[in-house]
Amino acid sequence: MSTRLQMASGLPLAVAVERGRERGPASGSVQVLLVSGSTRRLSVNTAVLRTAALAPPQGVVAPLLDTLGLLPAFNPDDDHDPLPAAVADLRTRLAAADAVLFCTPEYAGGLPGSFKNLLDWTVGGGELHGKPVAWITVAAEGRGDGARMSLATVLRYVGARVVVGACARVPVSSSAIGADGLVEDPGVRAAISDSLRLIADAVRTPGG
Repeated sequence: MSTRLQMASGLPLAVAVERGRERGPASGSVQVLLVSGSTRRLSVNTAVLRTAALAPPQGVVAPLLDTLGLLPAFNPDDDHDPLPAAVADLRTRLAAADAVLFCTPEYAGGLPGSFKNLLDWTVGGGELHGKPVAWITVAAEGRGDGARMSLATVLRYVGARVVVGACARVPVSSSAIGADGLVEDPGVRAAISDSLRLIADAVRTPGG
């Protein structure tokens, strides 16, 4: 983990991480950061994570990262202090999380450019190294595999700990999203909750 990062507010990373972990495993709860790979306003992937954020299983806190569209295009020349504010915030929130759950669409056979850009910004920070991660795929069987495989490749590259049991395919169509922007189907909600529970279990039992 890089110790040189600061939040946009100017708080040192160590302070930000400590505050972010106030409700972490030591106090009985696990913080799982939810990261959508879509910038679409009516994204099904974001709706799934928004549903997860509002109704996590007991013992889990699941904040949703909603700053994907604010990140500048990755340039290695810019990966130094002072970092762009959105990048500093991203790295701080990743560092503070106990685990990360991703949900991304597929575009042109791979990851959407904006989401790949987010992942590129994590390479130099080290916040994902050793951290439990998983993903939910909302595409039907036979679709979305390019994005899933690309995500797995990047996560292995940065040294994240993929919790295979928490990775799930949960097909969700746009018609399943209610007017409130949440998934209404109880079966889908249960599957989302299972992924959160399993990744939280991996945080509590790192050797399991």
